[in-house]
Amino acid sequence: MSKTVLFISGSPRANSRTRAVTNVVYRLLRDQRGHAQLIDLHLHELPLFNGDPAQNEYASVQELRESAAQAGGFFIVTPEYHNGISGALKNALDFLNSEHFLNKPVAIAAASGGGKNGINALNNLRLVLRGVSANVLADQFAADPNQIDEHGTFTDEAGVKSLNALVHDLIANV
Repeated sequence: MSKTVLFISGSPRANSRTRAVTNVVYRLLRDQRGHAQLIDLHLHELPLFNGDPAQNEYASVQELRESAAQAGGFFIVTPEYHNGISGALKNALDFLNSEHFLNKPVAIAAASGGGKNGINALNNLRLVLRGVSANVLADQFAADPNQIDEHGTFTDEAGVKSLNALVHDLIANV
């Protein structure tokens, strides 16, 4: 199994709180592992999943599936949209299945603009990942809106420490 961690940033927005968490975690993964790959769903456009085998011919679908198959673990960050994960992330996960996730650790985090801090999105993400036999780590991270400044920078040192602990847990299980 590969030791590469596939990092999926689940926000379709160019400027989002998710991106602030993404930037911190991706840097931590790269610094600690050297083997982290990023799929940013703002830039990595996928067709709307419909189950048609012809979709397997899209380069973006092939890249996602190949990256997931080669990964030894995953770190997935999602925004919270109406108490759930983003449609872009759900769509990306629909292109994957248990052969991509079986026996691989998955760390999860969320960012939200509301007062619930993404906890409902994390619960929703756990449910979706259970459907593809993912081994989701017990710990998770939910970013509070006040941890991110007006420039989209994650500014909370305690939050960075929590994210670092989650990254260490993930790496220990890859």
